[in-house]
Amino acid sequence: MFIRIFLIIFLIITFSCAKKENEIYSPSKKINSYLLYQEALDAMKKNEYFFASKKFSEAELNFEVPSYAAKAALMSAFSLYGINLYDEAIETLERYLKNYPADKNIIYAHYLTAIIYFEQIGDEEHDLKPLTSTREKIDFFLKKYPKTEYAIDLSFKKNLVQNQFAAKEMYIAKYYVSVQKWIPAINRLKLIVEDYDKTVFVEEALHRLVEIHYHLGLLEEANKYASVLGYNYNSSEWFKKSYKVLNKDYSPILTKKPKKKKGLIKKIINMIK
Repeated sequence: MFIRIFLIIFLIITFSCAKKENEIYSPSKKINSYLLYQEALDAMKKNEYFFASKKFSEAELNFEVPSYAAKAALMSAFSLYGINLYDEAIETLERYLKNYPADKNIIYAHYLTAIIYFEQIGDEEHDLKPLTSTREKIDFFLKKYPKTEYAIDLSFKKNLVQNQFAAKEMYIAKYYVSVQKWIPAINRLKLIVEDYDKTVFVEEALHRLVEIHYHLGLLEEANKYASVLGYNYNSSEWFKKSYKVLNKDYSPILTKKPKKKKGLIKKIINMIK
């Protein structure tokens, strides 16, 4: 919620200054367009986002100067985002990006697009489409605008996205363990270790690999993963568990389905609202 409040203040201050720029309207067009735009701003300040979005769209159609029309379109998208109409907001942003590619607020538009995708991420049990789309949008932004103020925030969010991908793989791996499908479980855990090695799930993945290989009698492989775990995370609780496995002081692998937990990103989003 803090992010939204900040963005609202930023947008209102930035885009309420449109009148001060030079423009070439006829008086009737100028008054009509500005009245619509101001009416939309007033509605936005009252948290009447849907009404504001409609008025910004009307203003866009009436403005003859492209920079003003672009501002109205972007504000319309933000208003839709403000009431969680994500699909409509994305559609409006895509139209803005297509119609106003040279607008000075194009960087913010790409940032807002990434934020909207980010906020649609579910927990690890849901499909990967929102997660994949979010990563694509964030990667695009960080590659194209790496030194902007928004890049810091999106870099942080990318780490959360990577953790969510790892959570998804861990959830699937645990399911395979629960039905004793050892090879698919091993493949999922290896994916976490290799592709998501900077996430919070890598320690658990290494331990699970120790546990499964020991269970299968592959002691050399079990020791290999235990060594990697011990070298990198020797104070970890997961390393202590692996040590017990290799010293025959452990409980057998659980073969029940993993409990449903709230997704990592949802937990963090709720914390900062």
